[in-house]
Amino acid sequence: MQEFHALLELLAMLVLDPRTAVLIALLVVAGITDYRTYRIPNWLTFGGAAFALIYKTVIAASPGSACLMASGGLLLGFVIMLPPYVLGVMGAGDVKLMAMVGAFLGADETLEAVLFTFIAGGMAALAFGLFRGKLRRMLRNTKDVVHGMVLSAMVGVRPDVEVEAVRSVGKLPYGVCISVGTIAYVLGRQLGYA
Repeated sequence: MQEFHALLELLAMLVLDPRTAVLIALLVVAGITDYRTYRIPNWLTFGGAAFALIYKTVIAASPGSACLMASGGLLLGFVIMLPPYVLGVMGAGDVKLMAMVGAFLGADETLEAVLFTFIAGGMAALAFGLFRGKLRRMLRNTKDVVHGMVLSAMVGVRPDVEVEAVRSVGKLPYGVCISVGTIAYVLGRQLGYA
């Protein structure tokens, strides 16, 4: 009976809290667009982040702290996804999409959404390698990249990702993983599982 009550609360949240409905709609559009074109439009990420910052500031009892939390979430989402972008593993649209998610969720929930995103991304990467028949090469590449990053960190130089790109097993539209992971987190949180 509790699950049914939680489901009703979830439906009410989607109707009564436009922030969540807008976030989910933007994530669905971003996921579909990234899957089809391997691009996430700036109007979507910047527009979504602006909506989240303005909405949180306007409806909050304490606008200053709400804006600070939303800005902190935006910055945290950006900073967490920046290293994979610098290493050439992820596109700039993916970084901006996670920053937008951070603006919607705030700093306190962004880390959990990122964790769900990484889980979705890991599962998608394994499925991607498996269905392309290149799982072994993908796992070897992952080991080599991690090994290279550790050695580079110890020596203090930036790893050479151009060499690794030659042996890539393909491109994974990571915006789909961000969308699936974040939506799973939001729904799981509402249903009491996250």
